[in-house]
Amino acid sequence: MQRGLRGERDMLFFPRWLRISLLVLTAIRISVAAIAPLSPDETYYFVWSKALAPGFLDHPPMVALWIHLGTLLAGDTALGVRLLGPVSALLGSLLLIRAAEDFFPESGAGVRAACLLNATLALNVGAVVMTPDTPLLFFWTAALAALARLLRTRKAGWWLVFGLCTGCALDSKYTAALLAVGVLIWMLAMPEARRWFACWQAWAAGTLAAGCFAPVFWWNATHDWASFVKQGGRTADWQPEQAARYLVELVAGQAGLATPLVGCLFVAGMTFAARGFWRRILGPALLACVTVLPAVVFLQHALGGRVQANWPAVVFPGAALAASALASGWWRPASGLGLAMTAAVFWQATASPLPLPRALDFTLIRLAGWSDLAGKVFVASDQAKASFVAADEYGLASELAFRLHCGVVSTDLRWRTFDMPRMSLAGRTGLLVLSERGSAAPDPRIWASAKLIGRIDRGRHGEVAETYRLFRVTGGTGSDAARLPERERVMGKLAQD
Repeated sequence: MQRGLRGERDMLFFPRWLRISLLVLTAIRISVAAIAPLSPDETYYFVWSKALAPGFLDHPPMVALWIHLGTLLAGDTALGVRLLGPVSALLGSLLLIRAAEDFFPESGAGVRAACLLNATLALNVGAVVMTPDTPLLFFWTAALAALARLLRTRKAGWWLVFGLCTGCALDSKYTAALLAVGVLIWMLAMPEARRWFACWQAWAAGTLAAGCFAPVFWWNATHDWASFVKQGGRTADWQPEQAARYLVELVAGQAGLATPLVGCLFVAGMTFAARGFWRRILGPALLACVTVLPAVVFLQHALGGRVQANWPAVVFPGAALAASALASGWWRPASGLGLAMTAAVFWQATASPLPLPRALDFTLIRLAGWSDLAGKVFVASDQAKASFVAADEYGLASELAFRLHCGVVSTDLRWRTFDMPRMSLAGRTGLLVLSERGSAAPDPRIWASAKLIGRIDRGRHGEVAETYRLFRVTGGTGSDAARLPERERVMGKLAQD
């Protein structure tokens, strides 16, 4: 009898139409992930996955591990790189539903939370474009679900799950520290939550999180703290004269990634959570700490430096949970508008039906023409009798490395931190590819000689995204570069998009 009642409650949490909708949405995301070309950042993280390490210059290693697992299952393809994205979005949605029902029992909050979060461009793009934010959002959501279970069941063992998820979030992106700080503030500020300080499981959760992060710390300690310095250096950016511009960019970016109506509901939910904090209501107070704190941090950062649009996406899971408590009918049109905007972005990324100008079409700038460019570079390298292809930009080098089986090297500082075979360039003839976006010439400290032999474009349907210069170069004395290890692919074949 009890099992039957539990089943009925689960049906309320996961109505049939919602389960079908999530499965259909997952299938669409998998299709887009397989069709849309990889962006430079994604191929850069793909290179990471071929040189797995406890840390990298830009971020912790979780995204590389996810790509490694995905390519083991689906090969060195766009789908392989992105495979865990749609899967994690589905699992994260189920966790979010469970968390909403734990925070706000018998209210139908789970359906509203899932619909709102799945209507955001942040989640939909993050599900088909593999970046560190993809695992970060999943583990952040899983950590919130563990805390929701803790509050609902009062079973201290959920602290251990929270600690593990928080550690994995830290292994995804350093921004996850805001989650840990937010929960600590909640424990200190809420009298009822302070009792958990007497519970060994809460302290063990911190130990678990620290243990998960320890390899990243060790990597930094053995690499001159390179990643900590790079990411921590962002706090030194201080351009107060640009504050108004950066604040407008931040607000506009979040309105776009959340989609306008969902964004309004998120703000309303965060306001509701903040009131709960003021009134010492345990659940809403926790959601306030994990949403308002990051929002304030990013607003403060915008007063002196640019905040990339994807950075505040960590606010969205908690904001969706807070907004789900508002029994407003606005969640339906908000979700509909968000999904319509998502469909438009997916369509443009895969079929490019709209002839948008370059400045307005980010899919053209980031995704278009890479395989065609790689084919042109391969032909040019063959004609120049080059023994390697080189690029000084990490993204360009990564795109070529993903698509070409021939030796691709990069002189970019980021590649120098990889645990990869190094290729001596001294006296060897190669093809150097440089973007015309910058006016930089071949570096004479690396290249003993460089001769311009042509220009090639990358674009789509006649619209040029970028132009590149090709140089026939000879490596200088003592020069070397990191080289992606050989992969199992027929020589000269281009990787699938």
